Amino acid sequence: MCGIVGIVAKSNVNQDLYDALTVLQHRGQDAAGIVTCDNGRLNQRKGNGLAKDVFHTRHMQRLTGNIGVGHVRYPTAGSSSPALAQPFYVNSPYGISLAHNGNLTNAEELSKEIFQTDLRHLNTDSDSEVLLNIFAHELQKLGKLAPSAEDVFTAVSGVHARCRGGYGAIAMVANYGIVGFRDPNGIRPMVFGSRESEAGTEYMIASESVALDGLGFKLLRDIAPGEAVYIDMDGNLESRQCAAEAKASPCIFEHVYFARPDSIMDGVSVYKSRLRQGEKLAAKVLALRPDHDIDVVVPIPDSSRIAGQSMAHKLGVKFREGLVKNRYIGRTFIMPGQSQRKKSVKQKLNTIGLEFKDKNVMLVDDSIVRGTTCRQIIEMARDAGAAKVYFASAAPPVRYPNVYGIDMPAADELIAHGRSEQEVCDLIGADWLVYQDLDDLVASSAEGNQEITQFDCSVFNGEYITGDIDDQYLDRIAAARNDKSKSLQAETEDGAGIALHNDDAS
Repeated sequence: MCGIVGIVAKSNVNQDLYDALTVLQHRGQDAAGIVTCDNGRLNQRKGNGLAKDVFHTRHMQRLTGNIGVGHVRYPTAGSSSPALAQPFYVNSPYGISLAHNGNLTNAEELSKEIFQTDLRHLNTDSDSEVLLNIFAHELQKLGKLAPSAEDVFTAVSGVHARCRGGYGAIAMVANYGIVGFRDPNGIRPMVFGSRESEAGTEYMIASESVALDGLGFKLLRDIAPGEAVYIDMDGNLESRQCAAEAKASPCIFEHVYFARPDSIMDGVSVYKSRLRQGEKLAAKVLALRPDHDIDVVVPIPDSSRIAGQSMAHKLGVKFREGLVKNRYIGRTFIMPGQSQRKKSVKQKLNTIGLEFKDKNVMLVDDSIVRGTTCRQIIEMARDAGAAKVYFASAAPPVRYPNVYGIDMPAADELIAHGRSEQEVCDLIGADWLVYQDLDDLVASSAEGNQEITQFDCSVFNGEYITGDIDDQYLDRIAAARNDKSKSLQAETEDGAGIALHNDDAS
């Protein structure tokens, strides 16, 4: 999962791009990058770390130009090499920089095609570089000295014909404009909006609507599945459906965990979808245990807070902030090793003992992935004096890996994979565990936009909507994503001197 942004404005976009990346920082804390175009010259700064650590005053001063793209990254397969920081760049044709969110499921096949047929060189094993080269090749084979909007749309159609998976991308064609496009299933989110300035209309394309809100842009709409939106250097906007077959199947895990609650995705308020998750979870609790003895509902911050509030309200019990979060610790399920995750949970959360002592506590989280975090939090609740500790997940059991851009681990590292709910309950040490039903989760989102008839729920039901995922593919990603592989990869990268040609190395 990554955050991407592109802006076409009437003045320098460096500050706006930086501000947008900080708003989208929740989508990736591993690396950040910006590329701008100023009179044909591309200016770049990217590196590992948070946006505030990658961009300093001296870098911002060099990122001149009225058009640019930005990216915040977390590693889909665990790699944190600085060479993988985006946006990526190719000089032919025209000079193209691309920021990508998602994952191509046929990247291995495409990599061979790029080398053997397209005669292009790949410098990394990133599927984002694959996507960039596919787009560049489709544009180059048109043979135009100056590409038109129609040419850009033709190239995107070629991308859709060749690429499979979940992807949202923003590409800047130097001296010509910016194009944002989304996979034909609309798995990964993307929106665009406008802002009026004294010099004219300015446009932004971004992963989430909150990036628009924070910079004074008005949300126009989502980019539709398979659609491309192109804005030229003069601020003229055109859009085109570029996929032969397109049907909205957005990732429901965005509504569970990744997206900010103040975002609107595919017409669905993330905030309201999480309220409904809590209401439906409470209804299940009441159906299973109408005479429950829950004294207090305590959310595990932050993304479960909204569901926890509505759950407590419907149950008629107190809602209390019994866990305090250290906001300077990264997300635990993304971290590369089990020992690092265990250590980080203790650093990340602390209990308020008064809210636990001698009480029957219902802890609420957005989901349970590995079970590492919730197991330790349950221990912390008992240490704080809780009489009983119940646990509720606002999402169904996560039993299958994600292949569309979320770094969920190998199946055998998912605590619910191959286990019953009672077995998971025993493993995490809860007195009772209640999961959201999948139908209720889908309804929580679908009620916000009844035109969406299906969601990507593959992590819960194992049904991959692109239809190209088999056991062999899952075995390959398992080998790349398991903890042993990530630890070896981290050791290799720590010992390797990787050169990254930014504006400077500091």
